[in-house]
Amino acid sequence: MTKKIFVTGSVMPEVEQRLRAGYDVTFHGSDIPPSADELISAAQGMDGLVVYPNTPMNAEVIARLPDSVRIIACHAVGVDNVDLDAAQAKGVTVTNTPEVLDAATAEVAILLMLGAARRASEGERLIRRGDWKSWRVDFMVGTEITGRRLGIIGMGNIGRLVARRARAFDMEVHYFNRRPLPADKAEGAIYHETLDSLLGVSDVLSLNCPLTAETRHLLNRERIAKLPKGAIVVNTARGPVIDDDALIEALKSGHVAAAGLDVFEGEPKLNPAYLGLENTFLLPHIGSATVKTRTAMGLRVLENLDAFFAGQEPPHRMA
Repeated sequence: MTKKIFVTGSVMPEVEQRLRAGYDVTFHGSDIPPSADELISAAQGMDGLVVYPNTPMNAEVIARLPDSVRIIACHAVGVDNVDLDAAQAKGVTVTNTPEVLDAATAEVAILLMLGAARRASEGERLIRRGDWKSWRVDFMVGTEITGRRLGIIGMGNIGRLVARRARAFDMEVHYFNRRPLPADKAEGAIYHETLDSLLGVSDVLSLNCPLTAETRHLLNRERIAKLPKGAIVVNTARGPVIDDDALIEALKSGHVAAAGLDVFEGEPKLNPAYLGLENTFLLPHIGSATVKTRTAMGLRVLENLDAFFAGQEPPHRMA
């Protein structure tokens, strides 16, 4: 019997074609994620769910899932929206889509560094308003990232690729991780045993760690104060890794010169104070948004579904 799958968002055309060829698929049909009640209703009779980072799968939702649902396939590498313990307790397998989005996300981290440092959003707004009237020697003066010290929090696949690309700008790369990496994996970066040590040398700080209970609001007021004055903060990880109020305060005071942010706490709603700051370069969570990457992520979802329903171990099981 063909397995039934409910997809809480959309997929790329190639992925949709393959999903429909192998499964009885129902799509949510809206860019707005389903509410808990909508999800539970749609899950009735389903064998599996494909969910996105904006689909909350907390313990209460998982407990209410019908017993027919045996797998939650996350269309993402991060699974912070899923209560893994609750899923495991219910006997529901959870999978993710690692590795295929690393390069695209690392590219956006570099874009955010450059955009924030060179006042790209501010300059574009000035042109679009028709306010570019003249030139002077200090007009739109920003900061170069070339030769600066880059601090990376989280030296996983994406962090390592950010480090490699930063080398093209002659940046001195430092990192903080749960443990030091072997020399052949560290991209020449300097390991710091403590986060405070890393912050003190981070002219540019890139957040590339997963969102966990330990990393929620990791970059708070106390830690921001340890950054060099005029530092640049970049986040392509998850929005809640940053305490928004603390970063906004530092952006207003000038202690943090600029921020490049692709993710936000509560997205797509974000702290409105960011919108009124000229020294922010803001993107709508597009770290993995290339045709190649989003297609690869969807195909990885299919790999996990196909293996699971064939009675094999899914290649990217998280729970």
